Amino acid sequence: MKMKPLFLMALMLVFVASAYSQKEKSKKGKSQVKKELTGDFVSLFNGKDFTNWKVPEGDNGHWKVINGVIDYDAQSEAPGDKSLWTVKAYKDFILSVDWRIKETPWKNEHVPLILPSGDHKLNEKGEEIEMVVPDSDSGILFRGRGKQQVNIWCWPIGSGEVYGYRMDKSMPPEVRRGVTPLTNADHNIGQWNTFVITVKGDRLSVDLNGLTVIKNAYLPGLPAEGPVGFQHHGSKENGEWNSPPALVQFRNIKIKEL
Repeated sequence: MKMKPLFLMALMLVFVASAYSQKEKSKKGKSQVKKELTGDFVSLFNGKDFTNWKVPEGDNGHWKVINGVIDYDAQSEAPGDKSLWTVKAYKDFILSVDWRIKETPWKNEHVPLILPSGDHKLNEKGEEIEMVVPDSDSGILFRGRGKQQVNIWCWPIGSGEVYGYRMDKSMPPEVRRGVTPLTNADHNIGQWNTFVITVKGDRLSVDLNGLTVIKNAYLPGLPAEGPVGFQHHGSKENGEWNSPPALVQFRNIKIKEL
């Protein structure tokens, strides 16, 4: 049975109207996200210097500003803590930050296959399954302590996990599961990524490149407040890296206190 031309025309109009409606909803959603990330946010980085930040004492120029971004070569000479911290301490907040891994000279031979539970997958002999991955390692620290950090790295599980909690076997299973990324949302190495990190009370949510990777995770023992930081990682021995270096850059850093 042949369809009448009028019916076909009506069907086409419905299809076009539906497609237009979906496009408008998508545009509205993106606009709303953009609006939420601009209203009441304060910039933490002016693109010129380290105003609002504490450069580690004795760093000797390894944390630096280059072409409007914060750049790190993972070789701070500070005798103590080598991470970069904000001057101000924060309680509850939403933090938006762009980041990218510049390069991955270190080949990590012991990267595990991480299960949704946060455990490492074992082979038939009960041994951890490991793989070789080009790796750099850093993270977004918050509330002034290294245990809670939103990881930046090249592992297949993806960035955004809270390593200090996932690897803590004394934590309840639901806590370790909650800090394990729901998906790998990283862009390719060398490309820019965007974290939107929400910390409220003892709960953490992380969006990476528009996808939720950590959703309302419970972090027992989380300090009430503390500065935000960018993590140092890595070291050299005889001129060669002996662990994953924090070869990273950061830009467009803004925060909204809740």
